[in-house]
Formats: sequence, structure tokens, C-alpha cells
Amino acid sequence: MSWGKRLTGYWNKPQHAAYLFIAPAVLIITLFCIVPMLASFGISTMNITTYFTSSKFVGWGNFAEAFHDSKFLNSWKVTGIYTVCVVPIMICFALFMAALVNSERRSDKFFRTIFILPIICSSTVTGLMWKLFLDPNIGWGIYAMEKLGLPSMDIFSNVKLAIFGIVFITVWSGFGVSCMILVAAMQGVSTSLYEAASLDGANAFQKSLHVTIPGISSTLWFILITQIIASFQVFDLVYVITNGGPAHSTETVVSYVYSNAFTTNNRLGYSTAMSEVLFVVILLVTVLLYSRMLAQEKNGGAQ
Repeated sequence: MSWGKRLTGYWNKPQHAAYLFIAPAVLIITLFCIVPMLASFGISTMNITTYFTSSKFVGWGNFAEAFHDSKFLNSWKVTGIYTVCVVPIMICFALFMAALVNSERRSDKFFRTIFILPIICSSTVTGLMWKLFLDPNIGWGIYAMEKLGLPSMDIFSNVKLAIFGIVFITVWSGFGVSCMILVAAMQGVSTSLYEAASLDGANAFQKSLHVTIPGISSTLWFILITQIIASFQVFDLVYVITNGGPAHSTETVVSYVYSNAFTTNNRLGYSTAMSEVLFVVILLVTVLLYSRMLAQEKNGGAQ
């Protein structure tokens, strides 16, 4: 048998042909995920500039410096405040709105379309729009507040309010996606469960608590995990609206990493080390939440 026929016969077998189908995906993941991750770990152990003009191996020195960097620790504080505010508000608001528009009425379909519209715009456009809207000099939002007798304020120049302004914009622009996911999950809950609850005398709130929430628990876990990951990596809105100010009150971890790598110090090695710390934290949080989700599903199935 010739070499060509042997090769053709080998790959014609289903258990071998499967590798050909997954080869493109494996190649892409290797080139654009695994290789950059390994390279970034190598760069994090070096004192190297963004333009590669000088380099020196420092081992764990960049990581040690990061944990003693007050600005880096402050960026974690800001990121924590942002995450603690955005995630529960986003989920609760999306869940509430999903319950309101969970039907096939034309009005509900219209509102579902309206909710999803902000996601069409990029975060840059959304940030610029809200920055102009709430500008104390030319913003329509501030003008409307003054006409209503409310106090006028420069939200994004206020150390205490700036981060909450970004939280509000994040929820406004992002809740629609979570809402649509929850609507789809709610429509997948069996109507027989609601009928049984009605026969037992359950009211609307009790149905939501004991039928809807358990029925969409996996979806809620998915939204929780993805929202936490996204909150830890927030950058674009911060960069466009405040650029980390005022007085570093909105400087998140990613924005601090960016400023060290590309605007202030050009320290690529140090910035990469901070990125590695962020990666490990996100990985640990994701694994813990995912394990908790699997444990809950297992316990629920056993019941």
C-alpha cells in the first residue's frame, strides 16, 4: 500500500478525522491565547520598557513592587467598589425588568428592543455621550436638574461621586443584555409549575420566589460570573470619561496597568506583572463561583 493511501485511510477513520475538525480552533487558541499568556509571564519577570529599549531580568521583583504600590492597591479598592455596586444592581434591575416584559405582547417586544439598543453603541460612544450629557456647562442633564430645582453638580469631577456615575452608566448600557438572557430563561420554565403553584394558593411574589428563581438559577449564575469578570476588567468607560481621575478616585486596575505601560512610565514588565495578578484573581473568583454553582445544581438535583 502506498504512503498516500495509508495517510488517506488513517484520516478517513472517524476517531482520527475529528482531530482535523478541531485543528483550526486549537491552532487559533494556541497562537492567540496560550502563546501570549506564556510570553506575558516571561515579560512580567523582566524590567523592560514598552518600546523594548532596555531589559533586565528581575524575577519576582515586579510582583513584590506591585504589592507595595499604594496606587496599585488603591486601584483594587476602586475596582472592588465598582464591582460591588455594579453586579448586584445590574442583576436585580435586569431581573425586575425581565419579569415585566416576559410576554409576547407587542408592548413587551417593543420594550425589549429598547432595552437592547444601548449595546449597539460602543462603550467609547456611550461614555462620551454621558460625559457631554452631564457636563455642568453644556449638558442637557444638568440643565434639566436645575430647571427641576435640583442642585447642579459636576459629577465626574467629584471625588466621591465620580465612580458612582460610572456605575450608573454601566448599568444603563449593559442591563439590556442580561435582561434578554433572563427573559429567554423565564420563558423556558414549564408553565405546569406555575399552574401547580396557583392550585396551592401561591401569589405572584411566591411564584417568582419559589418557581421562577429556581428555574433560572443556572442563568443567574452565568450572569453573575460574567458580570464579575467584566467588572474586574472595566477600562473603556473610565478611560473616556475620567481617565482615572479625579485624584485616582476612578482609577481601576486595568486603567492603572494601561497608564503604567503606555502613558506615564512605559514600564511594560511591571504592567504585565500587575496584569498577571489580575488574571490570577479573576481565575480564582471564577473557579470558586463555578464550583459553588455546580454544588448547588447537584444538591438541587438530589432533592
